Formats: sequence, C-alpha cells, structure tokens
Amino acid sequence: MDEQLQAKYAALKDALAAYQSVAVAFSGGTDSTLLSKVAHDVLGNAMIAVTIAGAATPSRVVDEAQGWAQREGIRHVRIAFNELKVPEFATNVPDRCYHCKLAIFRTILGQAAQNDCKVVADGSNVDDQGDYRPGLRALAELGIKSPLRDAGFTKGDVRALSRELGLPTWNMPSAACLASRFAYGDPITRKKLERVEKAEDYLHDLGLGQLRVRVHGSEGELARIEVEAERIASLAEPNTRNKIEQQLRSLGFTYVSLDLTGFRSGAMNEAL
Repeated sequence: MDEQLQAKYAALKDALAAYQSVAVAFSGGTDSTLLSKVAHDVLGNAMIAVTIAGAATPSRVVDEAQGWAQREGIRHVRIAFNELKVPEFATNVPDRCYHCKLAIFRTILGQAAQNDCKVVADGSNVDDQGDYRPGLRALAELGIKSPLRDAGFTKGDVRALSRELGLPTWNMPSAACLASRFAYGDPITRKKLERVEKAEDYLHDLGLGQLRVRVHGSEGELARIEVEAERIASLAEPNTRNKIEQQLRSLGFTYVSLDLTGFRSGAMNEAL
C-alpha cells in the first residue's frame, strides 16, 4: 500500500473512531462495503450496517449484502422500503434523488436511534461530487457523514484499499439505483423496475460486467443497452444480438437498441 493511501486509510479510521458509534448505509456496493468493513474493524458492535430493500434495488444485491455482513459478523438491519410512495420518485422529477434520499435516510436515522448509534454515514467518495447528484443535498441537510469523501478517497482509492483488505467487491462494477435507468419525466412503476432488473440480470448472465439498460417512453417501450465500449462489437454479432432482442422483447420491451457511445455513469443526466 502506498503512503498516500495509507494516510487516507489512517484518516478514515480516526474519523470513525471519533464517531464512537455509527450506522452505515450499506448497499453492498464497493464503497459501502469498504466503509462497513473499516467501521466494524474500528468500532466492533458499536456499528451497524443498514440495508434498504427497496423497489429500486435488485433483490439479489440486497441478498448478497446481507450474506456478506453475516459472514463478517457485522450487525445488520434490512429494512423494507417502497420508494414508489415518494411522489417525486414515482413521477420521476429531475431532483427525484433528493426526495428519495430524504425519505430513505430519515428511515436510517430512526434505525440508528433505536440502536444507540450517534452518527449515520454513507459511502460517498470524492468522485461523486463530479456528477449531477441531488441526493447529496439531502444528506447534507440531514447531517449524514461521508467519511470516505472527507478522508479524500477517490473511487480508485476505494478499489485499491478494498483489494488490500481482501474484499470481494474491490472490482465490482459500479451500481446505481434502478430509477437511474429512466428518462426524467417518464413515470416509474414497479412493473418497469422489475422489467429492467430482469433485463440486466439476463445480460449479466451472458458474462457482461459493467452495463445499464436505460429505458425511454412513457410506457417504457424502448430499451437502450449500454455496455463498455470494447464489448459493443460482441453484442452486435448477429446470433448474440438476436438472442438479446428476443429476450428483452419477451420482457415487454417493444424496441431494443445498443448505445454506440458505450457505458457511462449518469447518462440520463446528459439531457438536463
């Protein structure tokens, strides 16, 4: 481990120790897994990992998060949550994430109080400040701490330290709430979320790593597939292309397209 990463790691541990107790918003992704691991190393049972099992979170992701926490001996709380009851989420306004994060983190704050945790922390890192992320405003308003960001961790740092610590998530593809697959203004429904989840699960099962199935149309009729640029040619191969088209049409999509730009985080924000 190089000196710069060691210094950030030390700063992270010092910050967590100063909290005395913490509830970590734990999605099971690369960032929150590292934060949960280090928080548990520093605070032991004075920390809990809280996972939101929501309509916009793939069920396999929640199950994997819960399983990892149990194997690590981390106190874990799984909370059922229906984002679709947040009006701004369901109507998919441009600051949808702000309203959703307010509701979710108020729920986590309540769980933290029940478990005598003085602080609630999330896994935001320095790189998260470079995109349109209205949810960060909600975290600031609620006093949620972001110790990875405060210690100067970039996404690359998170992956590097995760690898040093032997975490299985060190090279996990970047994940995001399923709501990020929909064009702003197009209503979000449970049926649409489930369709996207099944489509992405199918593509992952084909061996694709980093991907998104973006959805357009008020009824979600168009699927726009984003994969890493170097994988575009293999998906365009006739046999593979036909299989994907048939599968996604069977899920209810009328049109299936392949984005020639390739995967990029926050692609739906390009229209703002």
